[in-house]
Amino acid sequence: MLSKLSAWFVNPRRNPLARLHRNAVASRLRKYGLRYDDLYDPYHDLDIKEALARLPREVVDARNQRLKRAMDLSMKHQYLLDDLQFVVLN
Repeated sequence: MLSKLSAWFVNPRRNPLARLHRNAVASRLRKYGLRYDDLYDPYHDLDIKEALARLPREVVDARNQRLKRAMDLSMKHQYLLDDLQFVVLN
């Protein structure tokens, strides 16, 4: 019973509060040129590591470049330009 409740609570597809939280986090990540999926850590979850291993090399390289750029922008206390935020993510 408790596991079903907790699964509902954190699922953005079912819980509107979780959806609002995901959208708020995604909008903050967009300022650095990141996608919400870029937050998944391959060292923490073996499924994520396997999924990244199955992706084409270009997709993994693009993800790594987004992470590097986000770290660089964060260190400089800057955001990605507004016109580039949507070009990168679409």
